[in-house]
Amino acid sequence: MSPDWFVFLSVLQSLNKETLCRIPQSINTWTIHGLWPLQAQHCCSCWPMFHSDVQELEAELSKHWPSLVTTKSSFHFWRDEWRKHGVCAACVEGMNSPPRYFQICLKLRAQFDIHKLLEDAGITPSCERPYKLCFISSLPSLPPQDREVWFQVKIPLSHNLTLGCDHHGDAENDLATGSNRAWNSSPGHPCPPQVPFYYFPIDHQQPKQPCG
Repeated sequence: MSPDWFVFLSVLQSLNKETLCRIPQSINTWTIHGLWPLQAQHCCSCWPMFHSDVQELEAELSKHWPSLVTTKSSFHFWRDEWRKHGVCAACVEGMNSPPRYFQICLKLRAQFDIHKLLEDAGITPSCERPYKLCFISSLPSLPPQDREVWFQVKIPLSHNLTLGCDHHGDAENDLATGSNRAWNSSPGHPCPPQVPFYYFPIDHQQPKQPCG
């Protein structure tokens, strides 16, 4: 069982990398990282993207899909995402241009209010409270450099961009055992089930060290 797409929502990618990070004051929750087709076969790398392509969407994209590094403007971040993934998604009906690709991404973001879903489940940002995949644990606080930090959410979508996967299989077993290669395609995923991780709050003044 495997998905055809991933929607990536993220906060800062790493607290340890020497990256000049920023979080705009308007950002207080998860933001979009991208919409990535997993099995793209026809990518037109020559398809350019211009600022005018997203001008009408710029306010909404700046709110939900900003660049979080000082070395890259939001537009350059969006253009990089189009060059890496949008040109591969453009063969899909309804996404055959930069404006349509970004419109679809924003619509998907509106469907998945991750902050509210977590909050309703009692999972809230904290410098002190650790979580586990299988249950919420009450463990002593660890020094910041020893903490596993949650920074990204992957949402699997079927080919028609609905939640879930197209192929039949034992999804729970795949996720529990890590046997699904699509879910293991990036570092840090899946989280070790018995290792506590932290869901840090946002600190606009100290984005890389929100808990000191």
